[in-house]
Amino acid sequence: MNQPPSITPGPEETKPAFQFRLSSFYHLPALEIYSILALLFLFLPAMMLVILSFNSNTTGVFPLEGFTLRWYSKALENRILWPALKNSLIIAFGTASVSALIGTPAAFGLIRHSFPFKNLLRAILTIPMSLPTLLIGVSLLSFFAFLSFPRSLLTVIIGHVVYCVPYMVLVVSARLTEFDFSIEEAAQDLGATPAQTFWQITFPLIRPTVIGAMLLVFAQSFDMFVISFFNIGAQSTLPMVIWSMMRIGINPSLNALGSMIMGVSILILILANRFGGIKFGGV
Repeated sequence: MNQPPSITPGPEETKPAFQFRLSSFYHLPALEIYSILALLFLFLPAMMLVILSFNSNTTGVFPLEGFTLRWYSKALENRILWPALKNSLIIAFGTASVSALIGTPAAFGLIRHSFPFKNLLRAILTIPMSLPTLLIGVSLLSFFAFLSFPRSLLTVIIGHVVYCVPYMVLVVSARLTEFDFSIEEAAQDLGATPAQTFWQITFPLIRPTVIGAMLLVFAQSFDMFVISFFNIGAQSTLPMVIWSMMRIGINPSLNALGSMIMGVSILILILANRFGGIKFGGV
C-alpha cells in the first residue's frame, strides 16, 4: 500500500514560527521584569516605611530585631499631632467643599456653552497644576501681605483652592462630555423648571463624580506642605509637624505616623475611584 509522501517544511517555512517563539521567549519576560522593577522603584520606599514601622529597633534601620506596635502607640500619644491633624482636616474639608462649589459650575460653563476665548480660558484654568507649589505659596504670601490680610487657616484654604480647583474642573468636565443633555430638555418639556431639572435630574447623575473629585481634592489638600507653610501663620498642619520632627532626626514613631497617613490616603483614593469612577493610572 502506497503512503503519501511526508511533507517536511523547508527552512523558509519554519523560520517565521521559530522567530515568533524566540520573540515571545525574549520579549515577554523582559517586559514583565521591567514592569516589576518599575513597581519596585515606585513603591519600595513606601514598603520600607511600613516595614520599619513595625521594627522594634529604636534606630529604625536594618536588620529587623522584632515585631512591635510600640511606635504606633507613641505616635498616637503625641499631643502635638492632634491639633495639627485637626487643622489639616479643617483645611482639607474646606478646600474640597469650596473647590466643588467653584469647579462644578465652571465645568458646566466650559462644556455646555460656547464663547470667545473658551480654549484660552480652559488653558488658564490648568496653569496652577503646572506651576511649582513654591511659586504659588510665595505669590499668595505676597498677595496677602499687600492686602494686610492676616495669615490663618482661611488663607491656607484659599491657597489650596487655587491649586486644587483645576482638578475638580477636569474631573467633572470629563463626566459632562459623556452626559446626555437631552434628558434635561425632556424634563423641561414636561414642565420642570431649570432649578428642578438640575437638582432632580442632572445633579443626581453627576453626584458620584463630584464626590469622587472632592475626595481627590481632599487627599491633595491634606498632604500639601509648601503652600501651607507660607500662608498658615502661627498654626501648623500635620505635614508641617512631621517636617519639624524630622529636622532633629528620624524617629521610629514617624514611620508609624507615615504609614497611617499613607493608609488613609490610599483609602481616600479608593473611595474616589469607587464613588466617582476616577481611574488612577489609566483613562
